[in-house]
Amino acid sequence: MSKPIVLVTRKIPEAGIDFLKQLCEVRGATEATPIDHETLMKSISDVDALLCLLTDTIDHAVIEAGSRLKVISNYAVGFDNIDVEAATERGIMVTNTPGVLTEATAELTWALIFAVARKIVPADKYVRDHQFSGWDPLLMLGYEIHGKTLGIIGMGRIGQAVAQMSVGFGMNIVYHDCQSPKLDLGSSVRSVTLEELGQLADIITIHVPLTPQTHHLCDADFFRLCKPGALFINTARGPVVDEEALVEALKERILAGAGLDVYEHEPAVHPGLFELPNVVLLPHIGSATYHTRTNMALRAAQNIIDAVTGKRPAYLVNPAVLNKLAL
Repeated sequence: MSKPIVLVTRKIPEAGIDFLKQLCEVRGATEATPIDHETLMKSISDVDALLCLLTDTIDHAVIEAGSRLKVISNYAVGFDNIDVEAATERGIMVTNTPGVLTEATAELTWALIFAVARKIVPADKYVRDHQFSGWDPLLMLGYEIHGKTLGIIGMGRIGQAVAQMSVGFGMNIVYHDCQSPKLDLGSSVRSVTLEELGQLADIITIHVPLTPQTHHLCDADFFRLCKPGALFINTARGPVVDEEALVEALKERILAGAGLDVYEHEPAVHPGLFELPNVVLLPHIGSATYHTRTNMALRAAQNIIDAVTGKRPAYLVNPAVLNKLAL
């Protein structure tokens, strides 16, 4: 029997490719840059599985071109880059890689909180530019974290991990989520409306997926409600935030600072953000640790192996597809 054919759209950690090669014929996985849509359309007609990244747009046209596709395995937790409805209609399983990047993304959230609050980036530049001439009681004054109120928008795996990491800082936590958290986070944690969160939180951090309901969840109206001097952090998805409104809120000093790992029109960054000294900008590295990225590759590969061998993948995001399949 011929091996199932897997198209991998971009280089990923080698452990995932080696795992796939035990059972499958692997194509692609050689380029460091995203595959363009036209090339993807030409490459997918005879493959059984697609391992894609969040930088790949897997739209209705791609899904129709993949006439043999059994599974689309997204190397990411979010799957807003995939037309899941079209895949389900065609009987194609869609999977993702949750869980393995929770701690890494939560840690980066805290790195951004501290970088913004304590002016780490401008302080580093100050020293490198040979401006440091000695201790000064008014030099690079920032904001303390201890005892402040942390507002978490989205209390899923990552939001809960961020909350747990705050325990040592004696923080109060308010959160907004359409579902109740599964963990007991103590009496200092309470659920509030989005408007109340903006009014109460000294630090606001985003951890929701991108859906039609969360698009521009944080807009001009939200920022106008925010507590003056709050810090704003986004390590989730860029379009959850109206970037134009964020820039205005920072310019008007409604917000004291922001830390961003994702952008509304990624990889483009709103030009106004470059002009603001109270903003830390990162290149979407929330899950960028050796351990996490390798485990994401292995999980994405395992999802494919399960699908092409007739098993239900553990991380299936469209279970309705099972009505069309004999699994």
